[in-house]
Amino acid sequence: MNRSLYTLLLHLALPLVALRLAWRAWRAPSYAKRVAERFALGLPPLRPGGIWLHAVSVGESIAAAPLVRELLARYPQLPVTITCMTPTGSQRIQALFGGPEFAGRVQHCYLPYDFPWAAARFLRKLQPRLGVIMETELWPNHIHQCAKRGIPVALANGRLSERSARGYARFAKLTAPMLAEMDLLTIQTELEAQRFRELGARAESVLVTGSIKFDLTIDPQLLARAQAQRQQWQAEQRPVWIAASTHAGEDEPVLAAHRELLKQWPDALLILVPRHPERFNSVYELCQREGLSTCRRSSGTAVQSTDQVLLGDTMGELLFLYALADCAFVGGSLVANGGHNLLEPAALAKPLLSGPHLFNFLEIAELFSQAGALHKVADAQELAAQVAQLWREPQVAQQMAEAGLKVMQANQGALVKLLDALGQRLR
Repeated sequence: MNRSLYTLLLHLALPLVALRLAWRAWRAPSYAKRVAERFALGLPPLRPGGIWLHAVSVGESIAAAPLVRELLARYPQLPVTITCMTPTGSQRIQALFGGPEFAGRVQHCYLPYDFPWAAARFLRKLQPRLGVIMETELWPNHIHQCAKRGIPVALANGRLSERSARGYARFAKLTAPMLAEMDLLTIQTELEAQRFRELGARAESVLVTGSIKFDLTIDPQLLARAQAQRQQWQAEQRPVWIAASTHAGEDEPVLAAHRELLKQWPDALLILVPRHPERFNSVYELCQREGLSTCRRSSGTAVQSTDQVLLGDTMGELLFLYALADCAFVGGSLVANGGHNLLEPAALAKPLLSGPHLFNFLEIAELFSQAGALHKVADAQELAAQVAQLWREPQVAQQMAEAGLKVMQANQGALVKLLDALGQRLR
């Protein structure tokens, strides 16, 4: 399938695109807002001539934040426009860059769907000097429209699993020309870089930098706020653990593990954070059915000594919730979703736990595993046993935390390499 056929099929699928958007809006009403932006209509006022950065959703937006700050520092005369595809990503971008200090410097809207006319209208309004796409959100028509206008496009912090590479290869007539049109691909590992080359990326455009997520810095005020929060809850001595970014099918074993832990530590507190906002209510109802006293973070009420679960049903607080816990289980890994970002809890010096399904983060997970910073579990019983060990043996928890910090420190520097490479495309 070449780009012309892809575009034809995309237009034929337009009714299905509308139905899918309606279905998402039914599940999460925020999808019903700003629909026109998805077709490059009704875009907000955008100052042209700057840097366009695309971060598909929450994870990419968080990863992009240090990059955006550095771009603003290096190029104060250029606005940075951040696009995404999801309401949760939009909320995160606005939380990160909606303050008065970013007014006129950071702009935001949804990225239009990959119709050539929508991409062209978007680019005519924005007229960026450089496009930067986070990780692997590659759209053939957007990239081709940039190439037609001489706008360099860079892939930042690129990653490509073996499974995704096989998917790209099945549509080589579409993906190979798209990759060849890109000016720069900064990739996390050499293995992934080779996959991009084999799929059609020009060898001279591929640069291995490592992951910019390792360049995460923790604000000391965040740690101070977390300590003050636990003092306010009178929970300094309570054993607290977090299960973050959980998916459907994971909450049940997490709660089963917590029930097991409560037998030994009756005052134990679980911070449970579902990955997707549309699941907040159903997970709360699940906690209630399990007979666990549950406090919703969104209620604004303080955690009581009788509360057994704190449901993290707010947006933009995950780093803070990690800071509240003694150890961290990172979800999307007990089910075959591929896992989520291990680097945030590692940067906060938390012992790491995950399920076995980490195919989206194989190299990073292996680094932590080999260093002794990450333990993998297969089910609720193993999860409870690992958390119990960390609570019983604080020296083990300390060793894991220190090992994770050492991995973070040893792999930093990717952000500087990325910024230098982007600077060459802005000359």
